[in-house]
Amino acid sequence: MGFRFASTYVKGDKGKYQLIVGDRAWDQLQQSLKLITRKTSPISLAERITKINEIQLGWLNYFRGASIYSKLKTMDGWLRNRLRYCIWHDWKKPERKRKNLIRLGVNQGDAYAWSRTRKGGWAVAQSPILITTITLPRLKKRGYQSLLDMYFKLNPSVCEPPYTRPVRTVV
Repeated sequence: MGFRFASTYVKGDKGKYQLIVGDRAWDQLQQSLKLITRKTSPISLAERITKINEIQLGWLNYFRGASIYSKLKTMDGWLRNRLRYCIWHDWKKPERKRKNLIRLGVNQGDAYAWSRTRKGGWAVAQSPILITTITLPRLKKRGYQSLLDMYFKLNPSVCEPPYTRPVRTVV
C-alpha cells in the first residue's frame, strides 16, 4: 500500500503514531518525475508541466491522509530545480541564453557571464541567477502547481506549520 506508521516524537505523547508515506513510494514518485524532466526528452515545457501536474495530483490524492509536509517541501524544491535545468538546456546556445536572461531581468554583464559559464546545467539550475529569474510565480504562470499548494487544496483541514524563525525588522 505504501503507507507506514511512525512515532509522533512529541514530548508527552508517548505511544502515539502518525501515518507516513513509505520510502519506496517516495522513490517511485521521484523516478516518475525524473523521467518527465529529463533534459533530453523531446517535449515542450507546457507538456512537461501538464504531465507533472497529473502525476502530482494522482499521487497526492492517494497519500492524502499521510503526514508529508516536510518531504513535500524538499521534493518541491528538487522538482523546481529540475524544471530550471530543462529550461536552461532548452535555450541551448550561449547567445539565446544571454538574451533570455536579459528578458528575465538580469543585467547585461551578468547575463553574458552566465550564458558562457563552463558550469554544468545542474549547477546553473541551482545558482542564484536562475533561482532569482525562473521563480515559482513565473512557473505558476506557465501552469506549474507546486506539490505543497496541491496538498493544501486537497487537505483544507491541514494548515501550514508555523514559521518558527524570528523575523527581524530592518529600521
